Amino acid sequence: MHTRILALTAAGLLAIGLLAQDPKPAGGGSIQWMSMDQAQAAAKKSPKPLFVDVYTSWCGPCRMLDARTFSDARVADYVNKHFYPVKFNAESGEPVTFKGQKFENPDYNPAMKQGRNGTHQLTMAIANVQGRIAYPTIVYLDSDLNVLAPVQGLMDPPQIEPILHYFGEGHYKTQEYQAFLGGFKAKWTAP
Repeated sequence: MHTRILALTAAGLLAIGLLAQDPKPAGGGSIQWMSMDQAQAAAKKSPKPLFVDVYTSWCGPCRMLDARTFSDARVADYVNKHFYPVKFNAESGEPVTFKGQKFENPDYNPAMKQGRNGTHQLTMAIANVQGRIAYPTIVYLDSDLNVLAPVQGLMDPPQIEPILHYFGEGHYKTQEYQAFLGGFKAKWTAP
């Protein structure tokens, strides 16, 4: 799994340099975001992986991910069908219970709500890649809430498509990401 995470992280970081064009959303789709509590309850009732967008209020690439990728109808439809999507502010002051454990942000300063703030403990627990936190990070979790991979970086719809299929359809259970990618037939093209 470690090589899979490294490959996905590298793909996510590479994606930042590949966004030379300004892709437009493909339509009116929108991701039906849930809270972490809602997603955990839903996964317990009807197992499906979680898709967690770890963002901050001050992060420009996070806003670009919302505008360029999450608003794309293909991405929204796929995420809504195959995942329980969670939008999680990495610097929030709200406590979160995850897998029965309470996570908080002890360094949260309400006066800094719109700027950089302390890092939430849940961010460190799920979005950490080799001791490093970056925004945006999309964390893929299985239905038992185990972290499959935190993928850091801005991606457009064609770049995120294979990663969504890899985790959304359970291919991670039987093959490494690079092997999966070698046989993946992309359907989404840049606008």
